This record gives sequence, C-alpha cells and structure tokens, in this order.
Amino acid sequence: MRPLALFPALIGTADWPCLAPAVQRMHDDTPLLHARGIAKVEGANHWPARMLRRLLGLPEPGDDQPLALTIERDGPREIWTRHFEHGRMRSTLERTADGASLREQLGPIALYFTLHRDGEAIDWQLRQGRFLGLPVPRALLGQVLSRSTAEQGRYVFHIDTRLPLLGQLIAYRGWLEITDER
Repeated sequence: MRPLALFPALIGTADWPCLAPAVQRMHDDTPLLHARGIAKVEGANHWPARMLRRLLGLPEPGDDQPLALTIERDGPREIWTRHFEHGRMRSTLERTADGASLREQLGPIALYFTLHRDGEAIDWQLRQGRFLGLPVPRALLGQVLSRSTAEQGRYVFHIDTRLPLLGQLIAYRGWLEITDER
C-alpha cells in the first residue's frame, strides 16, 4: 500500500474528504502541479522588513500580482516555487520526524505548523521555528495566519505574518487555478 501524500496524511483520512475539491486537488499526490492566479502582497515598507523579506526570499508588496505556482512532489516532500510579479519564493514542505506536524523550510528559517480542517478549509497553526537550526523563542515568531480554502471553485489562500517590533512582514492573499501550462 502506497503511503499517503503529505497533506492527506497530516489532515487525516477522516477529515480529508470534507475539504473543498479545489483544496484537495492542490494538496493531493500529483507529482508535478502547475497553477496560475493573482495575489495581493502587503508588508511593512521600512528597511528592516524589506531586508528580512530579501533574506527569506519573500516577494515585495504589490496589488494584483500575477502568480505562477509549481509544486514538485517526491514522496513525502514537496517543493513549492511561487513566481510573483515582484519576486520568487521557494520553500520545501515535509512532515516532521514524529509525523504530527508540517515543517516548511524557507531560506534559513524552518517553521513548524499543525494543520487542522475547519469546514472545507485548512488552517495552519504555527507552533515553533528554527533559524539556521537553532530554536527561535515563540514570542519572536509573532503571529502567522495561514488558511487554504476555496471560493467559486478556485483555490484561495490567505497568509499574514506579523513580527514583534517589525509589524507586518508579509501578507499575501489571492487565488490559484490548476493548469497544465509550464
């Protein structure tokens, strides 16, 4: 029997069928997925926030940015490459060793989330972080809101990251549709 893909394994077999079809398709086990859409990116404009976005490979703010996403799946590991109009963001997602959480590696930082079904959506709850492998105190990670849902048959996302003293590091929200385009 083939092991479950990353997101179905973390959400659980009982909750997986309850998710919106667009959310299931985006997070299933397709080895190579391409999607296109639009995103609004926001973030503080002061130099510390701009420098941290560059360090982490995050896009710069801008309204209605065309967005192209590629997800490469290799067993339990996924590489997400997001091409925004104002930047490219790449992260690697995989289960933690205990299998209970999602680890997202974004440049020098690793973020650890638990995933929960909320109706037809997935809520990502940040639990911990590591910078260059060293634990980051939870208070310094600030607030991270991350939700994957569907509207009008499209995959919809909303991510908002706010850090102590810096304010809004990045927020991006928008929609994606799966396409065969490369």
